[in-house]
Amino acid sequence: MPIEQKHIQPLSALEFKARQVVEGFLAGLHKSPFHGFSVEFAEHRAYDQGESIRHIDWKLFARTDKLFVKRYEEETNLRCELVVDTSSSMYYPPRSEVREFNKVEFAVHAAATFIQLLRKQRDAVGLTVFNEDVVLQERARSNVAHLRHLMQELEKLLSVEAPVRGQGSRVVEALHDIARRAHRRSLVVVLSDMLDGQDREEEVFDALQHLRFNKHDIILFHVVDRKHELELDLQDRPYTFVDVETGAQVKAHVAEVRDAYRKAAAERWHRLKLKCGQYRIDLVEADVNAGFGPVLLEFLTKRSRLY
Repeated sequence: MPIEQKHIQPLSALEFKARQVVEGFLAGLHKSPFHGFSVEFAEHRAYDQGESIRHIDWKLFARTDKLFVKRYEEETNLRCELVVDTSSSMYYPPRSEVREFNKVEFAVHAAATFIQLLRKQRDAVGLTVFNEDVVLQERARSNVAHLRHLMQELEKLLSVEAPVRGQGSRVVEALHDIARRAHRRSLVVVLSDMLDGQDREEEVFDALQHLRFNKHDIILFHVVDRKHELELDLQDRPYTFVDVETGAQVKAHVAEVRDAYRKAAAERWHRLKLKCGQYRIDLVEADVNAGFGPVLLEFLTKRSRLY
């Protein structure tokens, strides 16, 4: 199944900028931690005898009778690491039950959109795909052949019609792996339903903190079917609920468990939102029922205004 260009083309005209400083090799759109003599004023420093007088602040000299040089922020290219979850839960809802995308299709098209946006800006893009293992690792590069290869790898994920039940999620290991491999400050875009088991919730938060400790800019797309997974909006009758990652089954009447389920889901979302706010991580609820275009457009437009 190919990536549907009609969904990502309308978004490719936008620009994407990193929220914080990043490190790269080429001149680009993003703030660098290194100082140069271009773009935006940063600070003054004392003039050293014998260097060029081109950047001396003569107005400041007139007031202080001392020579100071203006320093500016360099702009650089971005290194982006795309992290895509392909565990069994990401293939929900079944393709026959959705009008546009299920969760993994949303994640793949969102990743493809970022590749298109960053390619125009000469930014480097890497890709990590994980389920119960890290199954694909592609280092960040910016050449056309590499970006075409990433698009092909994403399209392969769409060809999986019915993954084997029991294919769990190891988001903790994937995030720690990115933190160890990405030596330069980078943008890390995580596309996952974050269903790694309630008993591993603190480990997930530790993995996110590991990335932030290494000064990466993080965007977490919490890909979810809000209607069914968070609100349990089902008919009031008995169901057999099956965990597609572990195979565990629970029989319950929806009317008897709905309130408790909604409360638990809301509390989990609140904890995730609180931790992301604490670590300065951009958290985006990507509800597949809201439509791919509106969710991505709202996020990209908002970010372009802020940064």
